[in-house]
Amino acid sequence: LNVLANPEELVSSPVPQLSTPINRHFQIVREAEEALLIDISTSTSLRIRIRGERIPELLLELQDDERTQTFFQQVMKAKQQVEGKNSLPRKMEPVVPAPLKPTVPVPPQRGPVKPTSASKNLVQGGTNSNTGKSRNSVDPPVSLATDFGFEENFNHALKVEEKKNQQNRVVAQREPPPIPPLPPRKGSYTPSAAPLAGPPPKDRPAPVQIGTPIRQEYGHMSERSSSWSDSPTTHSMRQAMLSSQSGLREGLLKYRLSKKEKEFVDIHNFRLFAGTWNVNGQSPDSSLDPWLCCDPDPPDVYALGFQELDLSTEAFFYMDSSKEQIWVDAVERSLHPKAKYKRVRIIRLVGMMLVVFVKKEHRNHIRDVAAESVGTGLMNKMGNKGGVAVRFVFHNTSFCIVNSHLAAHVEDFERRNQDYKDICARMSFHLMEHPPLNIVKHDVVIWLGDLNYRLFLYEAAEVKKLIADKELRKLQEYDQLNIQRQTKRAFTDFMEGEINFIPTYKYDAKSDRWDSSGKCRVPAWCDRVLWRGNDIKQLHYRSHMELQTSDHKPVSTLFSIGVKMVNEQRYKKIFEELVRDMDRMENDFLPSLSLTHREFTFENVKFRQLQRQSFLITNDGQVPCTFAFIPKLTDSQYCKPWLRADPSEGLLDPNETMEISLEVYVSKDSVTLLNSGEDKIEDILVLHLDRGKDYFITVSGNYLPSCFGTSLETLCRMKKPIREVPITKLIDLEKSRMSFLVDGTNTEDKPLKIPKEIWLLVNHLFTKACQQEELFQTPGLQDELQSIIDCLDTSIPESIPGCNHSVAEALLIFLEALPEPVVCYELYQRCLECSHDSRLCKQFFVLFQYNRGTLWETEEICGKVCSSPPVQLISQLPRAHRNVFRYLMAFLRELLKHSIDNNLTANLLATLFASLLIRPPPNLTGRQTSNDRQRANDFILGFLMGSDED
Repeated sequence: LNVLANPEELVSSPVPQLSTPINRHFQIVREAEEALLIDISTSTSLRIRIRGERIPELLLELQDDERTQTFFQQVMKAKQQVEGKNSLPRKMEPVVPAPLKPTVPVPPQRGPVKPTSASKNLVQGGTNSNTGKSRNSVDPPVSLATDFGFEENFNHALKVEEKKNQQNRVVAQREPPPIPPLPPRKGSYTPSAAPLAGPPPKDRPAPVQIGTPIRQEYGHMSERSSSWSDSPTTHSMRQAMLSSQSGLREGLLKYRLSKKEKEFVDIHNFRLFAGTWNVNGQSPDSSLDPWLCCDPDPPDVYALGFQELDLSTEAFFYMDSSKEQIWVDAVERSLHPKAKYKRVRIIRLVGMMLVVFVKKEHRNHIRDVAAESVGTGLMNKMGNKGGVAVRFVFHNTSFCIVNSHLAAHVEDFERRNQDYKDICARMSFHLMEHPPLNIVKHDVVIWLGDLNYRLFLYEAAEVKKLIADKELRKLQEYDQLNIQRQTKRAFTDFMEGEINFIPTYKYDAKSDRWDSSGKCRVPAWCDRVLWRGNDIKQLHYRSHMELQTSDHKPVSTLFSIGVKMVNEQRYKKIFEELVRDMDRMENDFLPSLSLTHREFTFENVKFRQLQRQSFLITNDGQVPCTFAFIPKLTDSQYCKPWLRADPSEGLLDPNETMEISLEVYVSKDSVTLLNSGEDKIEDILVLHLDRGKDYFITVSGNYLPSCFGTSLETLCRMKKPIREVPITKLIDLEKSRMSFLVDGTNTEDKPLKIPKEIWLLVNHLFTKACQQEELFQTPGLQDELQSIIDCLDTSIPESIPGCNHSVAEALLIFLEALPEPVVCYELYQRCLECSHDSRLCKQFFVLFQYNRGTLWETEEICGKVCSSPPVQLISQLPRAHRNVFRYLMAFLRELLKHSIDNNLTANLLATLFASLLIRPPPNLTGRQTSNDRQRANDFILGFLMGSDED
């Protein structure tokens, strides 16, 4: 142990410190306030007592810094060397506990950066996230912390009740139940947009930059900068927080600090350049300097949104676009020459792309970066319309930049409003240690894009005359976006600067002439930039007529935005005062809650129809309390899939009241079990109070069965609407699937060849919508969709209510909700294997065309092409599945005959219907590759490409 006498000789290169979040469960309860994530400053020294069998006891008092961590590593090596010679281990016992409680994980790093800091593992308390590894596989620094007795000493310091609380709070992650596209509901609970942290040191190296374009179909993206929560007092502040024995203390500290934020936060102004351009599928043909370098001084942040970046079919279905990199390169060449910039994040959804840059000197102050996308096209699968967003925290202010492309056409302003509400309701950012954040839960929100709002003037000549006479203010009285904002139907809380430029749409390409095509579009301000938040001042709002690449003109705005920065000295003083107050309260009081209701009944629950009830909880104790809904003993989730509590956790001050909503929504993921009677609208929620008791809330109700989510075999045996079938017979039929009629008559002894519901939907589209423009590409209206579902569940109508687009989407929802897809799970792999053989599929359809008038007799001629693997595979499907597949293929081929009118292509239909008809088994869903999806598309394409000439 000679190393103990000369610690200075052991110091090697410094090991970077990895910051660790204080509390991963904290949620704020005030919309106008933000949580803080600021470390705690106390003593910066650490005492370690080391005992050995042959040496005297040593008491070391060392500075708690990176050099000490390196010293710990050397001590560990010496300990291992001695253990190799001596079977009697030494005891190393810390005088003061220094670890964080084991339930707080260190966020994983993205990219090639590997955690090498010993201090990181000491803060973790010696825990290893991979419990399956042996002790020998644990990183040496982690083993070091464990062998020093940190973890054991810390756990013994916890009270039994606090251990129970920590166990209860470890809730398995789950996706919240899907909700219909509704605007975000304002309530007293709002998750924290971003915790505050002290400013990171200026000399910290820049984090790893993810330079590849980011695009995803499903799931969520998040990123945490390596400078997360760094500050000059980070290391010493963290030590006091590690001494806390309860998550309640940590959450309460941040909550109290958030209320005193103005006392230790200073506002510094930064300049943000926001730009939007619909490029109409064109490639850049000139420099972008007139757009991006129009100001003499460089901005601190660039946020640039593009629409219609790529109009190809491949891009339409989430495939890669070559134009993405072309435009990114053009942007990077035209950034302001007086500054150097680093890319923060790029995200693309079909033709919508958003890219954010910051000055190089600011990159270390950017953290908690995440990107998300929401498609508002058909069934939320089509990304031709929707929005992409990037959120981040700059110093201690949270930003959210949204780029959207809303529904087109003058008369569809209501559909644009719905797109806006869909994006607001479904755009959610998921960051580690934070509850999900939606768009409005940020300090600053910039919303830009081709919003597509037009003018309520339909004569182009009249509009052009007003423009020529410079009557822009009069023209703006007819602007749809202004009217929707004034009537509080969309963008209610957003602001927009005064528009002093002429409309940016629509021009002849490569010119400044208004649209001279046959359609002669009315000029409109489609391209807009709006914002919400405090300390925001718009300096410029303009269009850029110099750029003639597209039929739109680019728009830009320059903001001066006040950003919050922590004053360390004032913060430390306030923090110490709060700690003293908390010490006094924790010793004297226990938390308590009162609930206005504990029993809830939901009547007549329907598929895809949201029901909501609420109750109030009040902190009737004398101390703040933290609550959370927790799973029951045998469950992994706190509620069933069709139920959600909002908020599911939070914090209350004494005498403070909060509203909690219970939402029941039956989606495609839960409808089948409810239809079959395997599940009921019954559940018990456990509301757990940290360091307090549990409250039990019962939820009950009755569910109305739906044909959506019912198997094809069962539907073929129903001659009546499903609501007219006794529930007992419905359950028996779903379980047994015997060939008997539900109505009990003997006049018919065979089931239907296809479900009547599919026939009604397809027949409506076949007779009324073959020439409908953009069929299966434009989403339906939510009210009409619900009417269609109710109609099919309660009657056998002569006609389906709603527009053609709503009926088309209802058909797709029906196919998506089937418990077993049309091509059964057991044939999924074989379907992919034979997807390459489409020639014989065409032969099958030649025979079908020859026998066109008798669809069901086609089964008799399948043997003529039995050598075709795809056709042979379809013939092996159960009768109901086989008939539905052939019926749908015949219908889709009929649609393709009218492609000139409806703008449908075989590739588009194949891609859309392949995702519904050929779904991977549940155990393979997460492993489906893009190649698998392409093979499924090819399989369907083979059945669509047959022609009479073949």
